[in-house]
Amino acid sequence: MSRKVLVVDDEAHIVQVLSLKLRNSGYEVFTASDGEEGLEQAIAIAPDIVITDFQMPYMTGLELCQALAKNSLTKTIPVLLLTARGYALDDDDLAIGNIKDVLSKPFSPRAIVQQVKELLGGQAQSSATGEHGVSSSLEAT
Repeated sequence: MSRKVLVVDDEAHIVQVLSLKLRNSGYEVFTASDGEEGLEQAIAIAPDIVITDFQMPYMTGLELCQALAKNSLTKTIPVLLLTARGYALDDDDLAIGNIKDVLSKPFSPRAIVQQVKELLGGQAQSSATGEHGVSSSLEAT
């Protein structure tokens, strides 16, 4: 059984790059383009982890984390929060929800895949296809 990852970001190229890398590593990937859609998806599919951008329309990533924490179905889902370079979150922000780490853009998609593996306990996926043919130096902006 493959592990489910929900990627929530309003920048299509970031969603595409992360989705490709995660699928190539054997994860089942679901996507949403804003926090509201991300919350709906999280409740519907119960992902094993959520990767979300901080700055999005309708509902920010932080608001998404708050909403996930308040819902009994999603409160234990770990979250990786992506932020624009130079945007800092304070300790009160980080205490909200189940935020496991905050990563600045641009980021290394390979590093995010590695962090997902670590947060999910390094459990093997059913159909890992590796990263053949995919540049390891992709940088999302």
